[in-house]
Formats: sequence, C-alpha cells, structure tokens
Amino acid sequence: MSALGRHVLAELHGCRFDILNDLKKVEKIMINAALEAGAEVREFVFHKFSPQGVSGVVVISESHLAIHTWPELGYAAVDVFTCGEKVNPWDACNYLTEKFEAGEVVATEISRGQQIPQKAVVNL
Repeated sequence: MSALGRHVLAELHGCRFDILNDLKKVEKIMINAALEAGAEVREFVFHKFSPQGVSGVVVISESHLAIHTWPELGYAAVDVFTCGEKVNPWDACNYLTEKFEAGEVVATEISRGQQIPQKAVVNL
C-alpha cells in the first residue's frame, strides 16, 4: 500500500523578527506557500500572541499547512501535510524558507497512512 500523504516537519532558524511577528505577513506567506505548491486553499485562521508570536493553519483540499513562530528566537515550527500526487510539500517548504529569510532549515518528511504489519502496532 502506498502512503496516503506526505508530511514535512520543518524547523526554520535565523528568520527575521519583523516577519515572524506580523500576523498579516505570516498569513499571506503561508497562503501563498500553499498556492505555490499547487494546493487548493479552503480556509485559514491565524492568531497573534502578546507580546510576540503567531500561530496559524491553512486548510487545503489536500490537507494543511501549520505554523507557530517564536520571533524573539528567529524560529518557526512548520508542518506541511499533503495528500495525493498533485501537491509537493517541499515546494511549500522551500517557499517558506525563502520568504521568512531563514538562515538554516532542518526538515524531515514522514509518509502518513502506510499500512504496517499488525505485530508492529503498539496500542497505548
């Protein structure tokens, strides 16, 4: 069985404070990242924290993009989850890296929804 989706977890370091702390900029960048990857945007919601930081999610037909920022650290935690073959989550991650002006990125891709052997399943 092939995977149902691809989930990229990205750690963006060295990003600009003024971008990561601006709700409207983060919102626009996240929506455009989804569009850049070829996704269909359905809904989005973002929240600005006090004294700093932004969290948000963009729901796409193919799954979602999510972010939480720590502007004071120049850090953003990002996940891009896409289903199907049409949307490449790495296109969105590369766009986000560029627009947040990240100095360093550590990212991992996880295949979601793959069938695993029953003996490997751990019930918690």
